Amino acid sequence: MGRDLFERAPAARAVLERADEALGFPLTRWMFDGPEEELTATENAQPAIVAHSAACLALLEAKGLRPAMTAGHSLGEYAAVMAGGALATEEAVVLVRRRGELMARAGRQVGGAMAAIIGLDQDAVQAVCVRAQEVGTVVLANHNCPGQVVISGEADAVAEALRLAQEAGAKRAVPLRVSGGFHSPLMASAAPEMARLLEAAPLRDAAVPVVSNVDATPRTDAAGLREALAKQITGSVLWEQGIRVMADAGVDTFIEVGPGAVLSGLIRRIAPGAHIHCAGTVDEIEAL
Repeated sequence: MGRDLFERAPAARAVLERADEALGFPLTRWMFDGPEEELTATENAQPAIVAHSAACLALLEAKGLRPAMTAGHSLGEYAAVMAGGALATEEAVVLVRRRGELMARAGRQVGGAMAAIIGLDQDAVQAVCVRAQEVGTVVLANHNCPGQVVISGEADAVAEALRLAQEAGAKRAVPLRVSGGFHSPLMASAAPEMARLLEAAPLRDAAVPVVSNVDATPRTDAAGLREALAKQITGSVLWEQGIRVMADAGVDTFIEVGPGAVLSGLIRRIAPGAHIHCAGTVDEIEAL
């Protein structure tokens, strides 16, 4: 993860070295060599993804590419705030390391599950969640794209919602491998401490609008960004709505910065006419 950036791009290498220094441990060693169980632990995966995104962003900026608007999915919203100029890399990786620790602790304390439902619209999934709440807490956590949503909550309630979704005609209803019921009331124990961390973080006004997950609203003011990030820990990720807001504002080119191409696939479903590029490796960035 990110080794090519470290070895081939001095601007990206400098960012990854600063991330290691800020965290006080060699995150890049886990990124490059594993072991996988260390890297995929929530408290390590979160700063690794943000550090990788920051390294890619540094290389894009060195080549003269800068965003007109930014957005990120869940954890990615911290990278989006960073890309908007409101948070430095060192500040972001430390903040999301703590976010990961808080989320992991909440998951250990109360458990929880998440599942993807494919082939039902959001109103139908919402109706399924309402029915399944007779068993326990379950909510619509991620509005990913038309026909794809993620639910989150107590394990028994999520299982009941999956059963009801299949009865309602879902093409697929798939449990996700997660360590807790993220973006649901089950994360309530993490919310106060996350709000305090955000209040203390040196967040600045963003240079460009950042479209927040919780309400799909573009904002630049530091206070508003703090509030939206704090609400995100228990709130739903309105990704589909946020991309529509960006497209309606005139965004016609989306660059997915960081590891993977999942968001590019979602954006194609939301804004079919948009130009979409991935920027997660040196080769991808050179091609872009």
